[in-house]
Amino acid sequence: MSSTYVVTGAGPVGWTVAEKLAGQGHRVRILTRSGGGPAHRRVEKITADVSDPDHLETAMEGVTAVFHCIHGAAYNAQAWRRDLPQAEQTILEAARRAGAVVVFPESLYSYSEPGRIMTEDSPRAASGGKRGVRSELLAARAASSAPTVSVVASDFFGPRVRMAHAGERMVPRLLEGKTLRVLGSADVPHSFTYVPDLAAAMVAAAGNPDVWNTVLHAPTGPAVTQRQMAEAFTRAAEAPEPKVGTLPGWLLRGAGVVSSDARELAEMVYQFEAPFVMDSSRTESLLGLKPTPLEEAAAATVQWWDAADKAA
Repeated sequence: MSSTYVVTGAGPVGWTVAEKLAGQGHRVRILTRSGGGPAHRRVEKITADVSDPDHLETAMEGVTAVFHCIHGAAYNAQAWRRDLPQAEQTILEAARRAGAVVVFPESLYSYSEPGRIMTEDSPRAASGGKRGVRSELLAARAASSAPTVSVVASDFFGPRVRMAHAGERMVPRLLEGKTLRVLGSADVPHSFTYVPDLAAAMVAAAGNPDVWNTVLHAPTGPAVTQRQMAEAFTRAAEAPEPKVGTLPGWLLRGAGVVSSDARELAEMVYQFEAPFVMDSSRTESLLGLKPTPLEEAAAATVQWWDAADKAA
């Protein structure tokens, strides 16, 4: 049975969610400031500022669920605090009036005990900087009168994922045979989430009222080191074994004194200096999903980067 959905944002998550919904036969309205989105007969691309209630009035008519997938204008707490809470509150109020659930992709930034394996029950009370903004957003969703689901993922990889540790910082360099420099340590376990698996969980959660008003974990495979992740990509590309160096935390912290970009990375380097592992087994059971095997996901990722390179 066909339904109508709104997707905000056409980054890798919003784009993949929209494609998945359209592929299932649903109607999708994708809202972006640029008017971008997948070319599909069931996808209507609408130019809109989702922080403006007037832009949402027509788009929300007859909608079953909203997938809110926008990100801040810049990778820093100031931009996030300026842009994200207002947009989320506007979406939540519009969804409340429409009787729709709002599904959010979420990160592990708010998790306040990252040294332990992170589960759906782990405390999410991190404070300060970007981590504190994510904690505040989760609290505001929990207080909303509109139903919500936040689906947590670790660092992204997959088709369309560019600005990520396992995106443009890794894959194209490996395909070009260049030395890879990763944050922190190359040899501590770290969870990576394949974006199509996140999208599948978001779509499944929207259709399952039993999981509304909860925090779920996107199906995520066993943690691997950054070196192992790089090796998966080179195997998929039939490329030489990767040469991997590191950017240690002390170097980033020192550079952060004069560089805002280094400072923002240094804030999060703790995730790569020690094991940073999430468990998604409970959500997998609830939604009947499993993570895509790494070799299969790596092959699809490399294929997308090859195609993007040829189209450039």
